[in-house]
Amino acid sequence: MLIAFDSTQQALRAEMLLEYADIDIDIRPTPKEITAGCALSIEFPGEDVEQVQAIIRSEQVEIRGIYLKQEEGYVTIDE
Repeated sequence: MLIAFDSTQQALRAEMLLEYADIDIDIRPTPKEITAGCALSIEFPGEDVEQVQAIIRSEQVEIRGIYLKQEEGYVTIDE
């Protein structure tokens, strides 16, 4: 799964929060299929989605969305 952001500041903040929560993440370029204001995205395992959503909400991290990669491209999941 992937989180896209509108600002680098929010991406770096989310990286710190998710690493602190011991979630396995990777910083990667935002795929061109996803329109976002920031070139950085965070990839994480799907089984951690509920914990990631809870952290994003409780810490009020501003995100473009959380996306799931499927054969036809990326689809947004409800937050």
